[in-house]
Amino acid sequence: MSFFHELKRRNVFKVAIAYAIAAWLLIEITSTTFPILKLPEWTVTLVTVLVLIAFPLTLIFAWAFEVTPEGIKKEKDVDRSASITHATGRKLDFAIIGAMTVAIGFLLADKFILSESPEARVGEIISTGQSIAVLPFVNISSDKEQEYFSDGITEEILNSLASVKELKVAGRTSSFAFKGENQDLRRIGDLLGVEHILEGSVRKAGTTVRITAQLVQVEDGFHLWSDTYDRELTDVFAIQDEIANEILKQLKARLLDEDEEQPVLVSQRTSPEVYDLYLLARQRLYARARPTIESAVALLDQAIAKDPDYAPAYAQRGIATFLLSDRSYGTIPEAEAQVQGKRFIDAALKKDAQLAEAWAGLGLYHTDRPGEHEQAIEVLTKALSINPNLINASNWLQTVLSQSGNPQGALQILEQMTQRDPLYRPGFANAVFTLSNFGQQEKAQALIDRYRSYDPNDAALLRSEAVHHMSLGNAAEGYRLAEQAFQLEPTNSVTQFFFTLTLLQTQQVERIAEEGSDNLKVAALDSLGRRDEAFELAYERAREGFLRPLFNLYNRADRSQELIDYLEERWPAVDAFAAEHPHNRFGYALMAEVALAYSRTGNSERFNDALLLVENAISSLSAQGIDNYAYEVEKAKYLALAGEYDEAISHLETAIDRGFQDYTPMVAHTPIFAPLQDDPRFIAAEAIMVENINVEREALGLEPVDLQDQRWY
Repeated sequence: MSFFHELKRRNVFKVAIAYAIAAWLLIEITSTTFPILKLPEWTVTLVTVLVLIAFPLTLIFAWAFEVTPEGIKKEKDVDRSASITHATGRKLDFAIIGAMTVAIGFLLADKFILSESPEARVGEIISTGQSIAVLPFVNISSDKEQEYFSDGITEEILNSLASVKELKVAGRTSSFAFKGENQDLRRIGDLLGVEHILEGSVRKAGTTVRITAQLVQVEDGFHLWSDTYDRELTDVFAIQDEIANEILKQLKARLLDEDEEQPVLVSQRTSPEVYDLYLLARQRLYARARPTIESAVALLDQAIAKDPDYAPAYAQRGIATFLLSDRSYGTIPEAEAQVQGKRFIDAALKKDAQLAEAWAGLGLYHTDRPGEHEQAIEVLTKALSINPNLINASNWLQTVLSQSGNPQGALQILEQMTQRDPLYRPGFANAVFTLSNFGQQEKAQALIDRYRSYDPNDAALLRSEAVHHMSLGNAAEGYRLAEQAFQLEPTNSVTQFFFTLTLLQTQQVERIAEEGSDNLKVAALDSLGRRDEAFELAYERAREGFLRPLFNLYNRADRSQELIDYLEERWPAVDAFAAEHPHNRFGYALMAEVALAYSRTGNSERFNDALLLVENAISSLSAQGIDNYAYEVEKAKYLALAGEYDEAISHLETAIDRGFQDYTPMVAHTPIFAPLQDDPRFIAAEAIMVENINVEREALGLEPVDLQDQRWY
């Protein structure tokens, strides 16, 4: 008998498999539970080492000994004819199956129960306790150009305080909103939701600096603490760290009843000249306008040239490059901007693997790349674990969660963001939009009212109010507000998109074709008989990663086979396509177009694959609590594809009752509804929608539309 067969007979292989599974399970349980039990880190290592040492000893034991009815005996003392190794092997089979079952159970528990979601981790990061806002330190230097230096001091102190989990620290945007304003501290505290305010001043003269700081109690204006620091500017970072540590010490003593000092974030070291360039560049990046971003790039290039090892400059240079893409605020082609920006981000992380702003930049990079949502979530969560005060990282994280089919996770982060940084414009606007998607109109209105008390003419406020009115079916008022916002910021792509939606709801198709957002312009061009132009624009959008306009146009033009050819030339299967293009917060409109194309071309297997993905998306969003008319329309599409025509019409009726207004005839724009077009209920529902559109058009002084006169070619 060969050695291999003898190993099998003595069940050595089965013992090895059973031991490996049990050992892995033991190590996993140890690494999970020991930290919870506050056991030293070396105990986990000890268990691992002991398990590894015991492995060869177990195999030797399995070779040399055998289990018999009389107990364990040496293998050489057992008569082969009386051996029960086969029965022992069967028992080992059951042991292996049992161990694997437990292991799989542990894996599932670890993934879905023990592991925290990104939004939960962010919630822990910005957990509230005592609260404080750090107002911009006033620059009282003779040179007013030194204001960026005082802003930099403020930001370093703010970042240091944000590292303390027990403190709720108002975000930079909200704190800096009051820069240069002499407002009542009680009003500021009420708007920002904080109990204490830290304020101060910076006087920089030559090589010396004087920094004054004071801690004020909002309720009564009582000064809890103040101090003045006079320092030589030989090491500005040491000054920042010293002041931040002293302030933190005072805060912990007065607010947290703790005297123990806690280390704060250590400032990155470079020369004062390079740091000045970096601070000024970062200040200009906050403006989010092409000229100021380009100016920041020039400053960062100078900083990098003077100190090639200064990681923060590389990180901001990468972020600035992403922002200058032609899909954001600049003119650099998107693909080129991503390649260039990634080089700077990689360089920053190579120089400092714990630099939060570099991890945030890497998250921004992954956010806009198909199929890389998981990477984006991972690195953005890491950035926030290092520096919870990176409000942009929080916003990018909620964006990618929403884009990857987790709007509930996005909502949790947005609610935390608006609590911590209520005047941060992107967070406020996204929160209103997301709350409306969940049908939480009262909460959305409360956010709007709070923001209006700060700046009633802000474009983000007007845009958010427009979104709120659209979600309620008030298209005319939504149009008026969106138009005002668009006039204030005509180059803002987000504002343009929502303005275009109001044009769609009020059927101003010619205006969409001329001044609308590109993704919505495709359908308008097609509606007006300009199909060649529509396809040209749709192909352009597809090259940039936006496939829905092209796929919808293929189906409208009865060219569904071309849709299939386009898809299958690039993705081997529907699942591979779905991995790069997941469903969003409303449903899975893109996959619904794919399902329709496969249905029309007779590929029932691929049709069923696509339809199942649409069904799963609808079920996931329903479980998360999504509740709006756009979601009702996506459910109607799924049901129409599934052949549930009566139920599909019911959901369309609900959507129209709640304010849904779209291109007419509906079947011309959404051929998925073609099987419904002769149903009296569908005809009646569409007539009601046209009635509602004309009510809104009348409020705007526009002529009514006639369902029979709508043009589709």
